[in-house]
Amino acid sequence: MKRLGKVLLWIVVAVVGVVLLALVVAAAVPLPSDPPVDMAAHGAGSSSVEPATSGLLRAFPAGNEPADNPTTPERVELGRLLFFDPVLSNGDDIACATCHHPDLGFSDGRATSVMPGGDAPARNALTLWNVVYDQSLFWDGRVNSLEEQALAPLTHADEMAVADPETMLADLRAIPEYVQRFEAAFGVGAEGITVDHVTQALAAFQRTLISDDSPFDRYAAGDFDALSPAQRRGLAIFRSGATRCFECHGAPTFASDTFRVVGIDSDDPGRAGVVDDGVFGAFKVPTLRNVALSAPYMHDGSLATLEEVIDFYRDGGGRAHGFENVDVFVNPFTLTDQERADLLAFLYALTDESRRPEIPAAVPSGLPVVAPVENPARAVVAAMNTGGAGGAAASAAGSQTITVAPGETIQAAVDRARPGDTVEIPYGVYHERVAIDMSGITLRGVANAAGEWPVLDGQGALSEGVIASGNDFTVGNLHVRNYTDNGVLVEGARGVHFHDIVAENVGTYGVYPVRSTDVLIERVTVSGVDDAGIYAGQSENVIVRDSTAYGNVIGIELENTLNGEVTNNHVYDNSNGILIVLLPQLTSKISSGAKITGNLVEHNNTPNFAPEGATARIVPPGSGILLIGTDNNEVSGNTITGNKTAGLAIFSLTGTGAFNENELDVGPLAEGNYAHGNTYSNNATDPDPVVAELGIPAGDILWDTTGGNNRFDEPGATSFPPLLPGDGWPGFLRTAYGNIFRVLTGLLG
Repeated sequence: MKRLGKVLLWIVVAVVGVVLLALVVAAAVPLPSDPPVDMAAHGAGSSSVEPATSGLLRAFPAGNEPADNPTTPERVELGRLLFFDPVLSNGDDIACATCHHPDLGFSDGRATSVMPGGDAPARNALTLWNVVYDQSLFWDGRVNSLEEQALAPLTHADEMAVADPETMLADLRAIPEYVQRFEAAFGVGAEGITVDHVTQALAAFQRTLISDDSPFDRYAAGDFDALSPAQRRGLAIFRSGATRCFECHGAPTFASDTFRVVGIDSDDPGRAGVVDDGVFGAFKVPTLRNVALSAPYMHDGSLATLEEVIDFYRDGGGRAHGFENVDVFVNPFTLTDQERADLLAFLYALTDESRRPEIPAAVPSGLPVVAPVENPARAVVAAMNTGGAGGAAASAAGSQTITVAPGETIQAAVDRARPGDTVEIPYGVYHERVAIDMSGITLRGVANAAGEWPVLDGQGALSEGVIASGNDFTVGNLHVRNYTDNGVLVEGARGVHFHDIVAENVGTYGVYPVRSTDVLIERVTVSGVDDAGIYAGQSENVIVRDSTAYGNVIGIELENTLNGEVTNNHVYDNSNGILIVLLPQLTSKISSGAKITGNLVEHNNTPNFAPEGATARIVPPGSGILLIGTDNNEVSGNTITGNKTAGLAIFSLTGTGAFNENELDVGPLAEGNYAHGNTYSNNATDPDPVVAELGIPAGDILWDTTGGNNRFDEPGATSFPPLLPGDGWPGFLRTAYGNIFRVLTGLLG
């Protein structure tokens, strides 16, 4: 018996040793983690210039000039001559300007360029205006510098076809004027002329092709007469939640270095042909600067006019033809004939050729130079851009209160205002959309004797109640209802205050600050929207307090937002109560630092009625508080009850099953979140089937076990996994715990 006892003891010791060894190994292996976010370029919040009379005046991004190629006058002039000189091509018959003609918006007026030999590149020639601000070049983003970009057409067999660069360099070295100009630009003699010097000179010239003095720019700077009435209306449509043009074509560049699928019928792989994680059919978002001059449009030149482009997006892009994976911002919308004409007029207001370079009469090689071309769009531009030129900017002095007069529209009163003014709206029912582009404006309703606020009623036909972009904007004491897309939208502003607003049946969002900084939302009630009642997207320093959201898909949402407080709100009868989320393919690459405290989150069991294809469709009904891919948030002191799927759920982006890994340009893991001191009751009584499909048992708390340093101190709460790491656990133990679950999850498939 003693011998048997010793054997059993050794078995126990061996098992314990194996367990301890496994624990040590698990603790020693670092958990997978997201790469750190560049806090100097996270993308959240406003880029508005301060002080400014309008919130439309934005800082241009840093240019792409490298340290080893400063833009000097000598390099620019050399680059200009090379740009127009066919000597750079194999047959001395093609110049850069052949496909990027300054009279054609630095395009060539063709669907795809046609070379002298008959070969045609597969894509439309992109404009070069404001290329200094691009970080990804070509439709597929295959190079990241203008120097690289300049080399590609030189050596491409279907373009300038220089198979042997030394032959091209020998031609340049034999031309005395070029030898002198290379000497002045780079300090080299004939033998020092290199391909690098050629591409550097071309890049230096292209960096001077800047367009920043269009009628829109003057309007944004405070000359409120610079846009015609039609163009001002078109700007409101451009910024509306119906068209969502601004989501991809944001000021001041009206471009972005993102790649999106819009659904043009093409077998061109786009970004997928360049990088392993590229999405098939995704192409770079081009600038709209001087877009009126550079027809035709799209990567294949398949849309001949801007009218066709507007119609394409109005119909939902490729969605209208059954294409899948169309970008989330491309959805059908409705435009009247007048609205279509107004939007077109605004696009013409982005025209500025004041820095269009002169075509040289001759080039050093003596070869023929491209001839000037008559661009008929210029006459249309002149007819469209009839607003004032060089008018005086508005002054903020002498702030006053302007009251909407009987029979007057709110917009008419707003148009009489100047920065610093207050516009008061007497009680009544108003059927209009109000656009505000000035900073320092307060828009406030005046209640009647019964305490009722004035009503903005879109009658199910207008897209938004209020669209604003000014800094230091306050809006309140309003009842907004029956709009198709949003109640109150504020884009790209600093110092935004929403207060005492009721929004019902207003489409996608009730109140909608996006790309804004220092936002306060208080005493707002939203119901009946098919996305988020109270929404802050790609913003920074957002407070949502003392508000109510019910009967929506999502009650309150902070999307790709840095630093938020969601406190003392009541969210009920939504599909999901509160959502903190990081989504891919947006300008902001961060979601972090929210405090969700003191909220009543109850009975959020409404079936998800978001439109097909909308991101909000990923939200499972019956979820109280949902954190997806977001980091370093604190959830505490909330009462979470009666949510049939889960009270609190924390998932990675990939853990939801809703995102293709090739779409992800952000870290997908939810990390560093801390839940403690919440009160849970009657949750997880009838979980949504999507949770069962993920293989996760229901509970007050659901965690997909991915992401490091998530902590839970929630005694009495039911959960998956049954044991949750607490804040008091040593770091090595949390690491071991996470690795063990990662291994188990992998083994279970």
